[in-house]
Amino acid sequence: MQEVSEFRMPKSVLYGRNSLEKLGEQSKKLGKRAFIVTDTIMEKLGYLEKCIQQLNKKSITVSTYNKVDAEPTNIHVLEALSLCKEEKCDFIIGIGGGSCIDAAKAVAVLYTNGGEVEDYVEKDIEIENNPLPLIAIPTTSGTGSEVTSVAVITNKKTDVKMMMKHPSFIPKVAIIDPVLTSSLPPQITAATGIDALCHAIEAYISKFSQPLTDVLALSAIESIMKYLRIAYEDGRNMEAREAMMIASLQAGIAFSNASVTLVHGMSRPVGALFHVPHGISNAILLPTVLEFTKTSAVKRLAKIGRSLNKDLYSNSDEEVADYTLGEIKKLCFDLRIPNLKEYGIDEIEFENAISKMASDAIESGSPANNPRVPSYDEIKALYRECFNYKYKEFIKTSDC
Repeated sequence: MQEVSEFRMPKSVLYGRNSLEKLGEQSKKLGKRAFIVTDTIMEKLGYLEKCIQQLNKKSITVSTYNKVDAEPTNIHVLEALSLCKEEKCDFIIGIGGGSCIDAAKAVAVLYTNGGEVEDYVEKDIEIENNPLPLIAIPTTSGTGSEVTSVAVITNKKTDVKMMMKHPSFIPKVAIIDPVLTSSLPPQITAATGIDALCHAIEAYISKFSQPLTDVLALSAIESIMKYLRIAYEDGRNMEAREAMMIASLQAGIAFSNASVTLVHGMSRPVGALFHVPHGISNAILLPTVLEFTKTSAVKRLAKIGRSLNKDLYSNSDEEVADYTLGEIKKLCFDLRIPNLKEYGIDEIEFENAISKMASDAIESGSPANNPRVPSYDEIKALYRECFNYKYKEFIKTSDC
């Protein structure tokens, strides 16, 4: 008998150009006092003011916390939580990249359940009280946080990224407005787009994949491989921006239900210790980790390749798996994804941190979901390979 799987996503997803204009209407259902969690970039771009205007039209009082960084910490969460309680807010709005939405998720849960962020890291944690209602508004096409049950917060004292996973972290409403991504610079478009690709690929090869997540993951992979380059080269191309927003959402729902694997397990320590933005660290690790994984995921990687190129059905699974890896490397090359050295990390400092990073990666649990589960020493070796990774040999591997 087939094992029973569970599938979760937000109660409501609003999608379309200028869907931000529905914020006031959705907010009115949730209360009269809103708390916005965001960053200074959203303020500079005018997106924060747009939110406030929509809320004011419905006579909703607004309080704001705008100090979230690229990598949200427990300090950000506690500061925002204190202000949210002081203002006695009825619901929360998280607008920005995944960092802002993850911080908003943590505030929503801690507001009604108490404790510290660290208290919610256990794998089988019980959350008794419903969180404050949360509206998530992404302004990047990558993290998928607007539809997931996951929030990642860095512990400022230990430099460890703490992953919290529970259905309570799923936003009540997600507003997906592709217009909000049109101002993203190419580098951020590339990093967040590859992050979404990681989510989709990892969900598809995960030990916990299921039919529903497979459909979403494959669809996301196809769209990202088709449209990410276009969005990177022409940020005003709304067809590409829309496609990337849908793909990010699909990938987010897929990995939230199927879990991530080795890339994310290794990526979190890099971000925590060297402050590399999450999307970039994922992008840097992806080709190396997939090469390591290939021997235990040939059939799945081949299915990805055949979804990208319908002419490969007569080729062997091994050939098509190599094609898939080659296409991913080509994409990373075209998007100018650096290796860790090129990103600016000091080699001696990196070498000194490898043991801790390998331990933290294993402790996260994500590597255990990988088709090929690495040992501690293998993870250390993969980190070293990523430091000086070169794409120069990718061209021959992508031609079947």
